[in-house]
Amino acid sequence: MPTSPIAQAIFALVLASCALAWWKGSAAERIGGTVVAAGIAAGVLVGLFLSDELAPIFYLAGDGLIALALLAATLRYGSLWLGGAMLLYAAQFALHGYYFVTERAPDRFHAVFNNLNLLSIVALLLVGTLTAWLRRVRARAAA
Repeated sequence: MPTSPIAQAIFALVLASCALAWWKGSAAERIGGTVVAAGIAAGVLVGLFLSDELAPIFYLAGDGLIALALLAATLRYGSLWLGGAMLLYAAQFALHGYYFVTERAPDRFHAVFNNLNLLSIVALLLVGTLTAWLRRVRARAAA
């Protein structure tokens, strides 16, 4: 579990956004929210149970798997926000890959980039969810 207040706030925001996606989103938002929530949960479990030597491998593999899952959802639903989230997870993969290959310990840049990237993914999820919700409300009002 994250220990800094900023990381905990981001964690809570991610979970709330994923819950909103499940509650008010369409199928694309539900899949995206599930993938993002599963990735966050897996990241927390990796941080709790794996050593500092093994964790980067799992973070790298996890980011790659999440990007592939979002790619599949993007191809299925053709949602712009899913494509953006997939590209942001690809950037996350590149960040973890760079630190893994150069054997650098996570530093301030890593933390800032990681947090801003995750906030951008959450913002895209929220935009996608609110758009689907408003589209559904407008369709009901028109009917």
